[in-house]
Amino acid sequence: MSNGGYKIRNKDGIHFITFAVVEWVDVFTRKEYRDILLDSVRYCQKEKGLVLYAWCIMSNHVHFIVSAENNDTSEILRDFKKFTSKQIIAAIEKNEQESRKAWMLRIFREQGEKNSRNSTYQFWRQDNQPKELFSDKFSNQKLNYIHNNPIEAGLVDKAEEYLYSSARDYYFGKNVGLLKIKFL
Repeated sequence: MSNGGYKIRNKDGIHFITFAVVEWVDVFTRKEYRDILLDSVRYCQKEKGLVLYAWCIMSNHVHFIVSAENNDTSEILRDFKKFTSKQIIAAIEKNEQESRKAWMLRIFREQGEKNSRNSTYQFWRQDNQPKELFSDKFSNQKLNYIHNNPIEAGLVDKAEEYLYSSARDYYFGKNVGLLKIKFL
């Protein structure tokens, strides 16, 4: 998978990765679109062997710490991005209550026209920049970064209060959040 020049080189490694929406459009302010992401992660975990260690959904980007049971993290993430982009755009198109529909679809269309690999729309930016977790210190730094994102954005006072994150799993020391994780 080419990530705008960034690749997962150590296929059996654990990686920190961020997916951002093109032009940083705040798509994930709506539960309907967040649910598409959550369902897609669950599918990838169950059917494709995605191993999720940490995660956080923000308004316009997603952070993951992941690996894959079969060392095919790149392929899983490629398929995840392709599927979620189609599903979210279709949900936006169908959503009669979406006040930002025309604006968002115009941005996704314009970005798609700039990329020869797209037929119509582009939803995700291509600069994912996966970073392999090579030490405990680096792993803890990325884990804290992910979990503190909602605090830095002013959404919560404590990381474990944010529903769309694995912070509560780490806080309670067991899987209590929306997605099952494997602890680092």
